[in-house]
Amino acid sequence: MEKKKYSETGKHLETGESLLRQMHTPEDVKRLTQAQCLMLCKEIRSLLIKTVSDTGGHLASNLGTVELTVAMHRVFSSPEDKFIWDVGHQCYTHKLLTGRRAKFSTLRQENGISGFPKPNESPHDAFISGHSSTAISVACGMAEGMRLKGDTEHFAVAVVGDGALTGGLSYEGMNNAGKSGNNLIVILNDNDMSISRNVGGLAKYLTSMRSSEGYVRTKKAVERRLNRTAVIGPSVAKVIKNSKSVVRDALLQSATIFEDLGFVYLGPVDGHDIPALEEVLAAAKQYHRPVLVHVHTVKGKGYFPAEENPGEYHGVSKFDIETGNPEVSGKDSYSDVFGQELVRLAKQDARICAVTAAMEHGTGLHYFAKQFPERYYDVGIAEQHAVTFSAGLAATGYIPVFAVYSSFLQRAYDQLMHDVAIGKLHVVLGIDRAGVVGEDGETHHGLYDVSYLSSVPGAVIYAPSCYDELRLCLRRALYRDKGLACVRYPRGADQTAFDKTALNTEYTHVSGRRTDVLYIAYGRVYDALYRASLAAAEAGMPCDLLKLTRIFPLDKSTVQLAMSYRKVVFLEEAYYYGGISQMFGDLLLESGFSGSYRRVAPKAYLAQASIAAQLDKMGLSKTAIYRDIQRTYQQEAL
Repeated sequence: MEKKKYSETGKHLETGESLLRQMHTPEDVKRLTQAQCLMLCKEIRSLLIKTVSDTGGHLASNLGTVELTVAMHRVFSSPEDKFIWDVGHQCYTHKLLTGRRAKFSTLRQENGISGFPKPNESPHDAFISGHSSTAISVACGMAEGMRLKGDTEHFAVAVVGDGALTGGLSYEGMNNAGKSGNNLIVILNDNDMSISRNVGGLAKYLTSMRSSEGYVRTKKAVERRLNRTAVIGPSVAKVIKNSKSVVRDALLQSATIFEDLGFVYLGPVDGHDIPALEEVLAAAKQYHRPVLVHVHTVKGKGYFPAEENPGEYHGVSKFDIETGNPEVSGKDSYSDVFGQELVRLAKQDARICAVTAAMEHGTGLHYFAKQFPERYYDVGIAEQHAVTFSAGLAATGYIPVFAVYSSFLQRAYDQLMHDVAIGKLHVVLGIDRAGVVGEDGETHHGLYDVSYLSSVPGAVIYAPSCYDELRLCLRRALYRDKGLACVRYPRGADQTAFDKTALNTEYTHVSGRRTDVLYIAYGRVYDALYRASLAAAEAGMPCDLLKLTRIFPLDKSTVQLAMSYRKVVFLEEAYYYGGISQMFGDLLLESGFSGSYRRVAPKAYLAQASIAAQLDKMGLSKTAIYRDIQRTYQQEAL
């Protein structure tokens, strides 16, 4: 499709940002007129588009919450009132209005400001949140803590997307919050999207509610009119407010699910109408009990390409504002290759099904969705359900493939252990974004799946080092393994240079360099090791290499192979504790290894930075590995 130019947007970006430059604290926002608020929102959108086009980030979700965030800061008083964002990537406007405009160009950059709320970055960031569906539970706890401290004036305010409501933790939070009686307000940011378009019964339910805006307009108009009536007005208005069923039943026919859970329900309200937002939020404060405010927004609001394709503009790399041409879905990535290979195999096998948790494009499953819609399942942001649903498919003879980001799979550990492994059901996991992921930082790294998956009895884990190996591992996981089979692969493209003439799904030993030093690695780290070893060999520091492909369970022959060396170093892009390198060391010790064994792997959370910088910090870049080989030889000389 031919790309359009959006010169009007580009021109607007060159205009002054006088109002935004005057916003140093949330108190400054309260002093603006409604006309100034509209201008402020235009300036904020312009800066969001410009900055994200330079740094990458979450664009569509932030464009959709500009007016809502402005209204929140005009009605509430942060940081005394606690704002909890779900998911936290929609907090960019909040950051701009809380003293971080001058640093906004460093968004998601190393030593810059985070793309998510961070309490150590600002007192206005009440809670760090990078995974969805957590905000209601957090707000419930914060509201209770405020009550225990005797603070009956301020509020815990959770901003929750309708996509996040598809996650079970949201319902656990609502179930407990509704009965609390505390100063808790949940703002449901309903834009009909998770990352992909929302699916399931909840999406249909919210759609029906959005079509019933007459209920709120009628109810509020009656209350306003009665409140202006002398003497009898306020008392009658109170009766109306406490007896909503007459108006509600006439327009909605039944109570909302939120009222059944104990919330006062207000909405739906136009999420881009600041006066309406301020009115409903101010009304919510008057109840001093749990209230849910239903706000309808447009994801990508104000930038045509993002409005037209909000899923593609959810998380973007740098892009051209004029053409609206982002680097969104790479045509050459591990995700892409995984998705295309799965389609190829599914053409030959009608048992193969594909499952995603609202990440159709991110995991490469959009190819499968197009080719086999009857065997494709988007379950929404519900990783636990995705795993157990896959177990159910497996129990009936199908081969489910659940493609999921490593970071998000963490939430489904119990289901893997209990629902898949005990029954020895054949479920295949495509674990995307394994390892560090760059600018999204701590909440999104895929460094922990190795530790917990290797604790699941009967699990098999593959870590391919290139595209061809990924294809091999996927086929083996589908057809040779029987229980839980996991194929983990990194974010980005295959740019490897190592020899691929003898690829397999077990291991590869590169030897014959007349050395007693062995370096072991798997996944993308192996290529960095390979490149570093070539440079080291030229400098007179040769080392043999061992590339693991099936990393768990470990092939015992690899341990016996390592026993013949005096120095063994294991490089691992996974958490230090519980990783494969720790298991390998244990097996060496049990086998009576008398040489030296060393492990290089991360032990702490890594803040946002480029993937290259993060790998270097962990000691896993080509340069860092070369230095490590140097140290190994220097120690040998001593």
